[in-house]
Amino acid sequence: MFYISTRGSAPRQSFSDILLSGLAPDGGLYMPEAWPQVDPSELAYFKNASYEAAAFNILSLFAGQSFSDAELKADIAAAYASFDTPDIAPLVEIGPDLHLLELFHGPTLAFKDIAMQLLGRLFARSLAKKKTRAAVIVATSGDTGSAAIAALGGLANIELFVLYPHNRISEVQRRQMTASGHANVHTIALEGTFDDGQALVKALFADADFARKTHLTAVNSINFARIAAQSVYYFTTAAKLGAAPVFVVPTGNFGDVFAGEAAKRMGLAIAKLVVATNTNDILARALNDGVYEAGSAKPSLSPSMDIQVASNFERALFEASGRDAASTARAMQEFGRNHRLQLPEPVRVGLAELYAAFRADDEETLATIAYVHTETGRLIDPHTAVAVAAARKFASPKGVPKVVLSTAHPAKFPDAVARATGQIPPVPTQLSGLYRRPEKMDLLPVKLPLVRAYIEARLVHHESTNN
Repeated sequence: MFYISTRGSAPRQSFSDILLSGLAPDGGLYMPEAWPQVDPSELAYFKNASYEAAAFNILSLFAGQSFSDAELKADIAAAYASFDTPDIAPLVEIGPDLHLLELFHGPTLAFKDIAMQLLGRLFARSLAKKKTRAAVIVATSGDTGSAAIAALGGLANIELFVLYPHNRISEVQRRQMTASGHANVHTIALEGTFDDGQALVKALFADADFARKTHLTAVNSINFARIAAQSVYYFTTAAKLGAAPVFVVPTGNFGDVFAGEAAKRMGLAIAKLVVATNTNDILARALNDGVYEAGSAKPSLSPSMDIQVASNFERALFEASGRDAASTARAMQEFGRNHRLQLPEPVRVGLAELYAAFRADDEETLATIAYVHTETGRLIDPHTAVAVAAARKFASPKGVPKVVLSTAHPAKFPDAVARATGQIPPVPTQLSGLYRRPEKMDLLPVKLPLVRAYIEARLVHHESTNN
């Protein structure tokens, strides 16, 4: 199994290489050279298999020869040992043909744990094999940073740099990053948006000398290993339902919903992938109107989706263009210049075959949290609420199950939940003591030279204290 760049100017790489590379050197995103296939006759296996067994079945197709079966099984088992339910991603029916896929049972109470807990262990194993270290950088809109810290914090051969938008995430999200206490974790509060942080990450990778000198890598969903790990729960869920579902996914960076496209391209029957956005609706506008145009990210009650440049949309464009790397490179260059891209008609049609899209503003988000609580007695977080709102708008034939990806525990957003329902979510054990631990972060402006110097200084300090 080899991987190629969406922009066509990077050499093919193995799974372990792309795991430690993150972004391709030509600025593109790595993709499988060809999608591995799961025969429809094998899909029944996932119905009764443990989540760990299903994960091994899928991930071994992507890993190729990079890890032995024993290594992969051991890292999968360790990754999910700390989840608070053996189902890992339980499916809950909340209405006729309407289900919640709970993806928040990991250590940081967000769906990012499902991929990140595994990614961290594969990272550590790969670095040990290569006898090297890495500077891992992550831009986060709220949840990826804490998931990365939970997976990589305390590892001796890794320095982790987390960039988050100052005053644009919930207090719980912030404290999960700033109160970790790990010496190898460096948390940067950026005086800007998530898009600013994501642009800085890409600029650091574009500086080839800096990236090589620091052994720079990333654990955002630009890293294809994240997509591979997230595709697993699409298989397990469809198998449980025994039907081709509609998956409704709250998304900002397009990674979680693209994992659904990955599963479909591997052979899984999916009726539709519904993209749910908040007022930062670049993806809804692109899919509905054919124009991918970025504006300024607006703060919302669902901050993990306050994104105007969805990195993984490039992967969908690459596939919808018939894997035309040259046209994908031209399209992304045009978008980089103008922050606007008119989708070619064949690409727009190809995307429409797979995706539908809806938006929900804060008022509708609160109304949906209240509706679900009144109808079911359940509390849901604002991101899940955006997706439930989209699910209610999407008309599907009777008998076709709709599955809403519930991406975060409501306790991560207590203010929004209380505002909608008058109820404060119970505090899970994963958050116990969070408010008593001291916070540590550094506030920086959105200036590439300053961020680069910050990273270099801490890497030098690490080397001096370990010599």
